[in-house]
Parts: sequence; C-alpha cells; structure tokens
Amino acid sequence: MTYAVSPTVCLGRLGTAALGLSALLLAAPAQAQDCPNRGQLDAAYCDANGDLVADTPSDPSALVNPDTLVFAYTPVEDPAIYEDIWDPFIEHLEDVTGKDVQFFAVQSNSAEVEAMRSGRLHIAGFSTGPTPFAVNLAGAVPFAIMGSEDGRFGYTLQVYTRKDSGIDEMTGLKGKRVAHTSPTSNSGNQAPRALFPSLGVVPDEDYEVTYSGSHDQSMLGVVAGDYDAAPVASEVVERMADRDLYDPEEVKIVWESDPFPTTSYTYAHNLDPQLVEKIEEAFFSFDFEGTALGEEFTGVSKFVPVTYEKDWAVIREIQKANGVRYTPQDLAKE
Repeated sequence: MTYAVSPTVCLGRLGTAALGLSALLLAAPAQAQDCPNRGQLDAAYCDANGDLVADTPSDPSALVNPDTLVFAYTPVEDPAIYEDIWDPFIEHLEDVTGKDVQFFAVQSNSAEVEAMRSGRLHIAGFSTGPTPFAVNLAGAVPFAIMGSEDGRFGYTLQVYTRKDSGIDEMTGLKGKRVAHTSPTSNSGNQAPRALFPSLGVVPDEDYEVTYSGSHDQSMLGVVAGDYDAAPVASEVVERMADRDLYDPEEVKIVWESDPFPTTSYTYAHNLDPQLVEKIEEAFFSFDFEGTALGEEFTGVSKFVPVTYEKDWAVIREIQKANGVRYTPQDLAKE
C-alpha cells in the first residue's frame, strides 16, 4: 500500500520562471558575515543550529505575519482540479490560523521556488526531488508529510513495461528506449541514475533516455508503445489507474525500490513563530476522512511530522551521487 500520495511531477516548461529565480538570487541580500554555519544554503540564509534549514530571523522586524496566507501545491497535470480538492484543508487552515488563505496554482517547480524566495508564497508542498532546492534556495522549512494512521509514509520507484515487451528484468532494458521524466525528478530520473547501475544497467549508456515531461506521460507512453519502459512514482500510476487512464492488465512492474518520502509541506523560514505554531496545528489536526482530499490521496489519513535533516537524507544522497548542485541552473535543467 502507498501511504502518501502526491505527484512527483517534473519541471515542465520553465521559461522565464528559471530566469526570474536566477535574477532574484543574484539580487538577494546576504545574511550577516558572522553567520557561523550556512552549509549548502544560499547566502540569504543562515543555519546556526546545524539542522540544514534556514534559521528563523532573530530580528523581529524581519518576521512576516501577513493577513492573507498564500498556499501552493506542487505542480500537477490539472491545477484546477487540485484547487477544488484542497478546499476543505484551506477552510480548516483559515479556521485555525484566523487568516484568509489563497490557493496559488504553480506551473513549475522553479516558479514555486521563486515564489517562496520572493515572499509571495508562505506555505507550500514541494515534490520529493525539488524539496532540497526549495530548502536551499528559498528558505523553505519542511515540517509535515501525508501519512497513515500509524505514521508511515512514502512512495516507491517502479519500473514499468508492457506485458508483451519481452522485458522481464532490469538488464532487459539494454538497447531499449526508456522514458525518464525530468532531470530534477527523484523517482523519474535522479534515483534511477543512482540505483540502476548496481542492477546491471546504466542510463544513457545501456539504454536511450528520453525525457517525457511527467510521470503520467511516461506511463501513457509505455502503454502506447512509444517507450519500452519507464521509471515512475508509484502513487502517480496508482492514481492514474483509479481514474481509468490506463489498463493495469497491459503493463507489469520489472523492479521496485524501497520507499522514498513524498511531497514535503513547508513554511517560509521568516514567518512569525506564533503563526508557524498555528500553521502546524492546522496541518496536524486536519482530518482527511470524508473530504475530497482524503478521497484523492488514498492510503493516508493525516499529516505526520518530518524533518529535512532526517527524512530527506536518502534524497540528498541520491542527488549527491548524480552531481546535483542546489542552484537555479540545476533546478531549471530540462
């Protein structure tokens, strides 16, 4: 069973969003020169306590407590549908915080990172792979994830092919055309590049990599025969099957990984601590049962606490193995 379901959707069309983030980072003021530790964080942030996320500003005048909170969910194939799905939670967030809450439909991971960096976004769900970029470039602080009643969460990387493809194991991908999603996607690209060599197949060397743009496009391409196989996020294809977007009887899983964390729910590092307490209270008191959110994200019943330092360690290792640097340029790669 999948215990947290959120699309690990890739970058899509970035265009000016990537350029905007680059310009924003260049213009952003740096923290004080005596910052004792910064790690991989951008110069605008400091990490004095070593927990790998940006510290809350010590200067009260630098804290933010807006009348309207802006909330975004990771880029998805149909933002309008997800805005309706998130309505029950947004109402709950408004009740607990006493603030108005606006849903912000983002078009790309780069645009979402830029929005938080610039102060236009206060609370956001970032996909698995882009989460470290949000932490290091935008001062995002992950604190929650969708999970089961007993606190479990995660999704797996699954490698799909057609049942009639003749591919029965990973080495069968040699010489084939395989759909990855985008360079920054964890299960759609980063994890395969880090994990597949030990399984006897090296992406770009043993098989041709074609970027599809998203997990759903990868899966539909496999079904249609456009690709011989594809590494995809388990929760995405499960959701597609629930919507009858493909016939599970036409495909098979060749390999499956151990679980990875799903979408991280974060707040901007410079929010007033009292407001942060209310935001966390809203997340951890929300009841999924009987809501559109609960129906969409099957197998989850609540938000559970996470930390970036602990729960994203495996993702950082995968990205390190792939030579990823937390820069606007790496975020914007197609």
